[in-house]
Amino acid sequence: MAEDDIYRTSTQYRLWSFTAESLASLRSTTNSLAADRVRAAIKRLRQSQSSGTDAAPADEIAGESGDARQVQEHNQVDCLSVEEEKKLVGYYCSRAMELADFCDFPTNVKGTAVQYLKRFYLSNSPMTYHPKEMMPSAIFLATKTENHYTSLKTFVSKLPKTTAEDVVAPEFLLTQGLRFTFDVRHPQRGLEGGFMELLALATGKGQPAASSEKTPKQLQEKMMKIEPANSAKTLAKTPGDLKVRIQNAHGRARDILKTSALLTDAYFLYTPAQIWLATLVLVDEPLALFYLDVKLPTPSELKPQLVATLRACVQILQSSASGSPSGEELKELTRIDKKLYKCRNPEKIDLVSLNKVQKREGEVKGEDGVDEKIIKKRKLEREKGMKEAEAVFGPSIGT
Repeated sequence: MAEDDIYRTSTQYRLWSFTAESLASLRSTTNSLAADRVRAAIKRLRQSQSSGTDAAPADEIAGESGDARQVQEHNQVDCLSVEEEKKLVGYYCSRAMELADFCDFPTNVKGTAVQYLKRFYLSNSPMTYHPKEMMPSAIFLATKTENHYTSLKTFVSKLPKTTAEDVVAPEFLLTQGLRFTFDVRHPQRGLEGGFMELLALATGKGQPAASSEKTPKQLQEKMMKIEPANSAKTLAKTPGDLKVRIQNAHGRARDILKTSALLTDAYFLYTPAQIWLATLVLVDEPLALFYLDVKLPTPSELKPQLVATLRACVQILQSSASGSPSGEELKELTRIDKKLYKCRNPEKIDLVSLNKVQKREGEVKGEDGVDEKIIKKRKLEREKGMKEAEAVFGPSIGT
């Protein structure tokens, strides 16, 4: 089975790969549904407060936060737009990366946590669940799915004004939003494999494509003649010069995969192999095209299509928001966050209280999640069946 066939069996390809149009449509639908629910929830809250009843659960959930009273002051609810939601989620994805770095988590944990947030907010809105509250839970979940053990106590100790309940309460909501699929295929592994192949080619030990008639030595000589990257001024004169060029490209590509690739929609629109090749095109296009010539048969009808796809991916990577927003960007984010404060769903504000309510409701159920009434009914039916059996065949032996 080819590597591409293996990837097509993954949940990342089957559930989390989209076209640009379908991705935009999904976000628009999510935003529209969330806005309708927010307006309905606020209307219920106002009605319950004006009538003095406890009809809506928001009174219990909102507590003394003041959020419910704030939204009551506005007759019209101005909800977030799709673009505003994207900016807000993107900001908290960058904050999640900073938090993961602060906790000394490896790159795979950081990348997986960011993708969990981005996946979650394809079917959920910040107006329903604030990214700030989902972020610690996404990072902690990533430490478990990426087999990087971290105790809850240790993790919480690094977060100011955060309790263990704050981290655990949103976890089930998060896993639901992820559709219980936790596998994230990152492009870093492909980059490392390509880096090793390029180094082998530079030392005259590379393996050409099966249809190629060139020897490893001829490939090395051809590699020496490829035009320099934008950052270089002269051709490589020795295998050592080639090695330095490859190492520089590798380092810059790796930095892009740790930042831009995570903050854009690249994971939704392209495969891991396409993403790492696009980063190589971005940092050293002549080297990337040479690598494709080596790997693909000549002539190849696939190469023009692949190069076009990689350049489209490069544009996505270049569109990444900065990990450190400028003054104007921070001003815009502050405006969006203030707007969100007034259009949050009052029934979903306190996730810890919501989690406690769900646990209280769960206490009336049996171990397998079946209601106590159903369990008692089954028990009575079983006892009735045993009595009827005794009436027909007599009591059991030994009684």
